[in-house]
Amino acid sequence: MFNKIFKLVLTALTVIIAVWQFTESNIGNGIFLLLLAGIFVLLYFKNEFIILAFLKLRKQDFDGANKWLDKIKEPHTALVQKQEGYYHYLKGLMLSQTNLKEAEKHLKKAVTLGLNMDQDMAMAKLNLAGIAISKGRKIEATALLTEVKKLDKQGMLKDQVAMMKANLKKGPVPQMRRY
Repeated sequence: MFNKIFKLVLTALTVIIAVWQFTESNIGNGIFLLLLAGIFVLLYFKNEFIILAFLKLRKQDFDGANKWLDKIKEPHTALVQKQEGYYHYLKGLMLSQTNLKEAEKHLKKAVTLGLNMDQDMAMAKLNLAGIAISKGRKIEATALLTEVKKLDKQGMLKDQVAMMKANLKKGPVPQMRRY
């Protein structure tokens, strides 16, 4: 994985060499190098490991997605702000199956950093609402569910919101105790 600054330097060098190739009348080489520079710009805004983690997550391969995300050592320095948000979003989704405390931390960080799509933000807040319900924080859960309704313009999460509101009326889900 390349650092985001390294990707920009590679892009600049590739564009400079492409311009040099155009001045030397090597039009084909220049066009190829400009396309290569475009790939570097794309990878600056869309991190390759996050894309691969999304693909693994679509196949319900949580271990594979987690392996790709673990290759990002320092998300703050290696990723653009929105991509760092998606990093924490994916980590939070995967941890919500096993560790609610860590999942909540990652999902809150994702919401703070921001996500590109309203649907992703709605999903993050829906998971946060579920965690809040399980911990007995009704006011926070209610506020999050109203935000989810506003963000869910296509109505894809309508059933989940209704189910969460029904769970909210019942009260917190009792945690299993270990003896």
